Amino acid sequence: MFRIPRILRRLTALTFSATLASTAALASPLQDPAWLTSWMASQQPVWQPGAQPLPTGVPTVLSGQTLRQVVRLSVGGKRVRVVLSNPYGRHPVAFGAAQLARHAGGGSIDAAGSRAVTFGGSASVIIPAGQSVASDPVAIDAPALGELALSLYLPQATAIESFHWDGRQTAWLAAGNATTQATLPAPQSFSARILLSEVQVDAPGHAGAVVAIGDSITEGNGSTPDTNRRWPDVLAHRAAGNGVAVLNAGISGGRLLRDGMGVSALARLDRDVLSQPHVRTVIAAIGVNDIAWPGSTFAPGDAVPQAAELIEGYRRLIARAHARDVRVIGATITPFAGALRDTPIRGYDSPGKEAVRLAVNDWIRNGGAFDAVVDFDAAVRDPARPQALLPAFDSGDHLHPGDAGYRAMAARIDAALPELARQSRSGAPGGKSGR
Repeated sequence: MFRIPRILRRLTALTFSATLASTAALASPLQDPAWLTSWMASQQPVWQPGAQPLPTGVPTVLSGQTLRQVVRLSVGGKRVRVVLSNPYGRHPVAFGAAQLARHAGGGSIDAAGSRAVTFGGSASVIIPAGQSVASDPVAIDAPALGELALSLYLPQATAIESFHWDGRQTAWLAAGNATTQATLPAPQSFSARILLSEVQVDAPGHAGAVVAIGDSITEGNGSTPDTNRRWPDVLAHRAAGNGVAVLNAGISGGRLLRDGMGVSALARLDRDVLSQPHVRTVIAAIGVNDIAWPGSTFAPGDAVPQAAELIEGYRRLIARAHARDVRVIGATITPFAGALRDTPIRGYDSPGKEAVRLAVNDWIRNGGAFDAVVDFDAAVRDPARPQALLPAFDSGDHLHPGDAGYRAMAARIDAALPELARQSRSGAPGGKSGR
């Protein structure tokens, strides 16, 4: 069993109380309207070996190491703050130092422009189990679509219990406190996100945020790592000129109705979408795993849902968003014939599952429940074999599009971008969109 780090057990009562008071003060302003989230990674619980047919790919414990993670912003600003999260942790997490810098490629940073990140004026911070903290504002030039690197030093043994599994971006680990070093010494690499959930900017004159909630196809599985070619990335590139932040709340293995490799979209809707400052629109691109997981290696004992069950789930999502005056764009479910057939995963597709997909897509297109519809299915399907991805858009696993497929999907949203910009600029502060 993992034990609470020694540094936490030996803190004096005075230091411990002061640290927790500082943390509590930091946790409350995460929705401060002065800030706009420019990048996010939805958090997942780290699963135990055997709980999923896929490995986590992350160390179980970090100790005396520097963790360096790269993010690409959507909207820029002159001041930045980072949000560190431990939502599924059973133990506090202690950070001894943090630095924010411009990314210089690979695991390197522009050390000359690196800035210390503080929390309540302190270089160190403790995140209690189940909590998040926001840093003090950091004065750093952070242009739209620019890349920043956050370096975090974890001085004592820390169990990794919260993460974001499929980052599509290399992260780096090195021994000791190397937060200020331009290049990490003898680094190890992996592709998940650990303990970093948001990067926010002060962006006067911004036009609000669009959040994409989805599964691995929103996450960007199948796109080229370290290149920001997911469909929300392409959309962010096109939206940046309008001052619109595009946030990716995709989780690989995510489902609408039930938990998967993370809690369901309905369970995390408030945390990942509706609580975001200045959110105007959500793009709901989820449902393929609800249909395909049952009876597969992922969920062999589950029954395939009826189309009506998914439709009811979409209606609940729409109603909750509309209650917060957030517009909802529905995305059709992309085809998956032959999905994952060259992997250890079995039973992902079947004629019965395809029938459910077609019925759900017909409702998304014609049911009139969404404020607008984006036809991702039409964007990437093979006209000669519409139950499958067009080969030119297939990443190779017959489930996830590749870079070209994600570009084609984002292009389907282009017509909505001017509308989103006008709508966001006319909306009232604090997330009202006037839909």
